[in-house]
Amino acid sequence: MVLYAGAKKSTKPQYATVQHILSRNPDRIAEAQKQLEKGAKFEMLARKYSNCPSAKKGGDLGEFKRGVMVKPFENAVFNGKIGEIVGPIKTKFGYHLIKINFLR
Repeated sequence: MVLYAGAKKSTKPQYATVQHILSRNPDRIAEAQKQLEKGAKFEMLARKYSNCPSAKKGGDLGEFKRGVMVKPFENAVFNGKIGEIVGPIKTKFGYHLIKINFLR
């Protein structure tokens, strides 16, 4: 990328790689949170509690860029830190627990 005089490179991450657990039932999300606190693996919990097709892949949504996901989900991801689990976040799809794996 070529920067011109006066142009500044953005320091905000533009891409993220995450896993999530999605449910319309907040009780299922609360149960998944309890299991996480006890040391359960996120991938296993995504397979058990998530209603998203990504559950088969341990909740892996792959890489996406800023501006693609619904705003509450995107805000949670891009304001979080690598390795952090954020949520529950409510969107029009339901409640999410999000594990942030990579930001760039």
